[in-house]
Amino acid sequence: MKPNHNIAIIGLGYVGLPLAIEFAKKFPTLGFDINTHRIAELSGGEDHTMEADTEALLSVMQPAPDKGLKFSANPEDLRQCNIYIVTVPTPIDQFKAPDLKPLLKATEMLGSVLKTGDIVIYESTVYPGCTEEDCVPVLEKASGLQFNKDFFCGYSPERINPGDKVNTLTKIKKVTSGSTPGIADQVDALYGSIITAGTHKAPSIKVAEASKAIENAQRDVNISFVNELALIFDRIGIDTTDVIEAAGTKWNFLKYKPGLVGGHCIGVDPYYLAHKAESLGYHPQVILSGRRVNDNMGMFVANKVVKLMIKKGHKIDGSKALILGVTFKENCPDVRNSRVVDIYKELVQFGVCVDVYDPHASREIVEKEYGIGLCDPPETGYDAVILAVSHKEFLEMDFSKITNGKNAVIFDTKSFLDREMVDGRL
Repeated sequence: MKPNHNIAIIGLGYVGLPLAIEFAKKFPTLGFDINTHRIAELSGGEDHTMEADTEALLSVMQPAPDKGLKFSANPEDLRQCNIYIVTVPTPIDQFKAPDLKPLLKATEMLGSVLKTGDIVIYESTVYPGCTEEDCVPVLEKASGLQFNKDFFCGYSPERINPGDKVNTLTKIKKVTSGSTPGIADQVDALYGSIITAGTHKAPSIKVAEASKAIENAQRDVNISFVNELALIFDRIGIDTTDVIEAAGTKWNFLKYKPGLVGGHCIGVDPYYLAHKAESLGYHPQVILSGRRVNDNMGMFVANKVVKLMIKKGHKIDGSKALILGVTFKENCPDVRNSRVVDIYKELVQFGVCVDVYDPHASREIVEKEYGIGLCDPPETGYDAVILAVSHKEFLEMDFSKITNGKNAVIFDTKSFLDREMVDGRL
């Protein structure tokens, strides 16, 4: 028999919406978000994140007795569900400490509607132990129910790669876990029903939480290594990409590229792991040293551009610069934790008049989050152009028309443009 699942997805961003669509193909699914504008947008069949296929979204919104997707911002509508999957953001605060407020608020809300036999599954990235040590007490207090007797929990870390239309939700193997062996089997079977790539059942919730944290910490440390190499090779006067290409001829060399490290995962998750380590009396060295290197790359790029401008005879104060791209990655509208902002701020401190152009980013969100007004498609007169994000549109741009001539500086942070046309690159 088909399980009697009524699923609620809490948080309808880059992670929650694709998940809601896939589950809605097989089960009655409620997409919940406290943002009423987001609910209205999705109810109209539109998605500004561009993570959802419009046809797929509309198809699962058709009424059906045993499946289909509905949207709501009313917590009372959650009472009809018995499986809750939490996909709210878990950012860091200004001091780079975990900010669990969105997670705990969502948890408290769920506690108010929790019933005997319900299962709460977390996908939000956290440090090992967070689900059972931070979230479960909130669920117990708000519901008056007892953990692992009246209700249960699971953890299955998200692996969404924003903007990636190849490695989509169902094609990425899913780690699952549960608070009891039986619940672990149920959670694994639930995700196994939609993930064609298969699942990996972790032996505990803590193991599943830790697996997500180290996925991104490992990538962060690897990128920090090549970023540090870029700083060294810049002083030597050789091109980092040339060195990586040469080293990459060995079969076991990992060809990571230097660059800005932002986004909602790689630039954030290592701090969650470090926070947990420090709470246990261990002060991580490698993880945090990697973070320091990566956090300073925007400043390095800005200073390098200024030096190149001085070398070409530009007066820096009052000069004009254009930054191409502000999202944290190419061909995607996500601007969370964008490190491009570091380049902008540093150039402004030098007295440079800086325009930022990004055909993918939302003007409203960039203005709200960073206080930067995006410009219209650039025209001409720039003394420096910094390609910060490798959007496909930038390959079609005629840089000779937007700069003030051969004296302009063009810096490529992504090794994306024709090498002959740039003055410097990471």
